[in-house]
Amino acid sequence: MDFALDKQIASQADAIRSLIARIDIPILDSERPFIFSGIGTSLHACRVAAYWLYELSAGKIRASVLNAHELALSAPISSQDQVIVISHRGTKRFPRQALTRARQAGALTIAITCLDAPAQDADYTIHTCSNELAGTHTVSYTTALTALAHLVASVTGEAGHRFLTAIHSVPEAIETTLAEPAPSAIAEKLVDREPILLAGMGLDAITVAEAALKIKEGTYQWAEGIELENALHGPPAAIRAGVGAIVMVPDWEDGGRAQLLIASLKDLGAEVYTCGSGQEDLRFTAVERLIRPLVSIIPLQRLTAEIARIRHTNPDEIHRDVEPWNTVMGNIVL
Repeated sequence: MDFALDKQIASQADAIRSLIARIDIPILDSERPFIFSGIGTSLHACRVAAYWLYELSAGKIRASVLNAHELALSAPISSQDQVIVISHRGTKRFPRQALTRARQAGALTIAITCLDAPAQDADYTIHTCSNELAGTHTVSYTTALTALAHLVASVTGEAGHRFLTAIHSVPEAIETTLAEPAPSAIAEKLVDREPILLAGMGLDAITVAEAALKIKEGTYQWAEGIELENALHGPPAAIRAGVGAIVMVPDWEDGGRAQLLIASLKDLGAEVYTCGSGQEDLRFTAVERLIRPLVSIIPLQRLTAEIARIRHTNPDEIHRDVEPWNTVMGNIVL
């Protein structure tokens, strides 16, 4: 069975190339506060952007990352703030309210949304890609990251310039990653294992949070993304035979913690797989560390599609095609 999700995953390299060719970035001020806001996958993109700002500015720029629900209703906003709100379709209630509230406060506002989105109540709107055909979002995540990379690069000087040059290598890295065999054998082993624990360090911790969301949406299996060191502090108490696990293996020094977690999970009876740019079970093309989130998510997106095929779930509809999910989820105003 082919999904719209498969087409969206395959479209990412071209979508990023297209965005890079036409993107127009507003002028931002490195001295003014940054607030990144979104919900779900969009919030994961915000976390990556804040991480980039901190690293590329050598710690001089420290951005806030707020859920759009909180920003829309209660979080402090001042006229000095630069508020960047990500909403893939541009229709969700709280991201739109957050933009309006920020404008009313006199903040600079930037909306990052799809090409088909309705008008946004923002000073600037950056359009990323066409509206996704699948409810399990993929290309809108990586194109949002691409837009955020350009914003971050614009206020981080020479380090930002080098970073942006590296971003231009992403489409090719995605294509070579997609040339890897589909992870169908691993999917067979992870079917019906619950929960699936995913762990990673640094930027990989954000990637595993995003991957856990994809697995929940697309396969209806419960998954959880945890920071690598936190995965060693308490969660092993809940590990047992029947649990699945994926550990992101960093290509930087981690004090041996990834390998320790892998060994510990296996000793506790979990079905464990690795993901990384080396000879791992789930492989992606090696890229510079800061741009890794745009590439490392690809095999995990594909894994979601493969598990869905085996389980006969629908990652395009994310359970809205059957009852009681259709009624329950239909009653939730997003």
